[in-house]
Order: sequence, then structure tokens, then C-alpha cells
Amino acid sequence: MGGQHGKFITFEGIEGSGKTTQLRLLADHLAGRGVDCARTKQPGGTVIGAEIRKILLNPSHHEMAPICEAMLYLADRAQHHAELILPALTGGRWVLCDRYHDSTRAYQGAARGVSGDELERMFALATGSFEPDLTILLDLDPAAGLARALRRNDEHGLAAAEGRFENERLAFHQAVRRSFLRLADRQQSRFLVVEASREPGAIAAEIRDAIEARWKDCLV
Repeated sequence: MGGQHGKFITFEGIEGSGKTTQLRLLADHLAGRGVDCARTKQPGGTVIGAEIRKILLNPSHHEMAPICEAMLYLADRAQHHAELILPALTGGRWVLCDRYHDSTRAYQGAARGVSGDELERMFALATGSFEPDLTILLDLDPAAGLARALRRNDEHGLAAAEGRFENERLAFHQAVRRSFLRLADRQQSRFLVVEASREPGAIAAEIRDAIEARWKDCLV
């Protein structure tokens, strides 16, 4: 990998779709193939981002205006891009990120109603409109995903600290899913859509096969 620019892979999907699990499984696989990977997330992939995350996901912040929410996500993205993503990629590392700007397009754009043009202008300012090499969309029925997410939050004590989006009505999550699928349909060369109701091993195998086929020359 020395001297090569790394690959930027993002994981997207509704709440409870399994992004964190699949990111970890892919990172472990790539490490076994000789790839140096940085695992990260948005929001919260930096020290500054972790503070922004506390504001964004706190369930008590139900009065947050949609444009405020969007701007906080883009502030996190700007810091993350400058501090972690770009340095890692230029150093030859692959970056695997749990959520990126497609989540903002879906959640704050489609579901919250923030102008898509405004979101893209902020994205250009924050990162120079830096898009991933590959986006893995874990597609799942919103009712099933929300039930998973609520169980996870209860099991890990996250409901009080990070449950703001899980508290949204089902119609909100359905709008998010529709937006993700529209994005994937418009940019088929960048997206890999994976049916996420299956057991994690089968999903991971499909993702591994796609990575192997796309970048076999980069893997040892």
C-alpha cells in the first residue's frame, strides 16, 4: 500500500441496519488481506466531533431546528475530513466510516426538509464535496430496523444519551429509507445495496466479495 492513495468506504442505512457490525467485519477482513484501515464514524470521529455528537443525539434536544441540526453535522464532517479522513487517505490507509454525507441528504434533507441545494453548498465548504469511493447501503425495513435499534439502546444504556432519532415516528424512518434508495439508484457506480435482514455472516460475505471484485489489485 505504500505510496498509494487509500480507499474511502462509507456504510449507510436506517437505524438498526447493522452498519457498525458490518464495518467491523470488513475491517477485520481487510486487515487479513494486508490493508491498513482506519475505522471511524460520523458524528463523533474526532474529539471535537464527540462533543458535537452529544448535542446531536441527546433526546432532550427535541426543539433543535432542522437547519441547526444540518449545520452541526457539517461542522462535525469538516473537522473529521481535515483531521482524520484526508490525512489517512493521503497516507495510503483505507478509511471505513459509519455514516457520511448521504445520511445528511436522507435525514436532514428528505426527512427534515432542509434544501438539498443548501446541504450541498455546506458539503462543498466542509470537504470540497469529497465523495466516497464506495458506499455500502444496508437496506432494511424501517420497522424492523427501529425495533433492533431500540433493543440495542436498552441493552447498552444508550436510550437516554443517544436516542433522539430512535424517538422519531416510523414515517420519518420510512422517508429516510426511500431517500437512501433514490440516492443509490442515481449513483449506482458508487453504491452497493445489500439486503440487511439476513444473518450478519451472509451480509459480510456479500460485502467481502464485492470489495474483492472491485479492488483485487490492491489486496495481497
